[in-house]
Amino acid sequence: MTSVRGGRALGALLLAGLFAVTGIAPAHAAGYRYWSFWQGSGAGWAYATQGPSGARPGDGETVGFRFAVSQDSKDAAKPRAAADFGAVCDRTPAEDGTKRVAVVLDFGTAADAPEGESPPAARTACARVGGDASAAEALAAVAKPLRYDSAALLCAIAGYPRTGCGEQVSGNGSGNGAKKSDAPAKADGKDDGDSGPSAGLIAGVAAVVVLGAAAAWQARRRRG
Repeated sequence: MTSVRGGRALGALLLAGLFAVTGIAPAHAAGYRYWSFWQGSGAGWAYATQGPSGARPGDGETVGFRFAVSQDSKDAAKPRAAADFGAVCDRTPAEDGTKRVAVVLDFGTAADAPEGESPPAARTACARVGGDASAAEALAAVAKPLRYDSAALLCAIAGYPRTGCGEQVSGNGSGNGAKKSDAPAKADGKDDGDSGPSAGLIAGVAAVVVLGAAAAWQARRRRG
């Protein structure tokens, strides 16, 4: 009985070590499929601390929206295009009484798309809006139709996705466990993948080997 319990404990330890070192989560981990809202900063993108209806970007600022499956704001996928106001609005002249806001739209990857839908290519637009306009108003100026739910949660931008709003999904993608990609977006919306093994995976395998050797040694000691 002692050896059986010991074997179970060691098996659990092996799994825990693999999950901890490689970052592989159990299959039942869930996330939410939604549009996240970002504000451009000097270092790139910062997760917005308020919704687009409350945020009021100034002239020359950049806002971004990314559709993805995320468990929380800490692991939310950022827009893959740069937060570069000049690249978006350099051909839109300033006008008195208005402001220019660069809007970056990242419709995400096929792995995060709802079943039966394909994400449009990422795009940018320069919104010229009133001086007191919110980020939501800037978005509406360049990316209609928008869809909101009864709680004012942004559900769709430019009609994508057609249905759903912040629904919970299993794994990191649309039910197939595929991971989201934060690689720079191409004009055609495709991602560059890296098929090589990661350092975390190599370290995880090494950790499992070490734990397995310890388990074998302990089993031999008990038999002796």
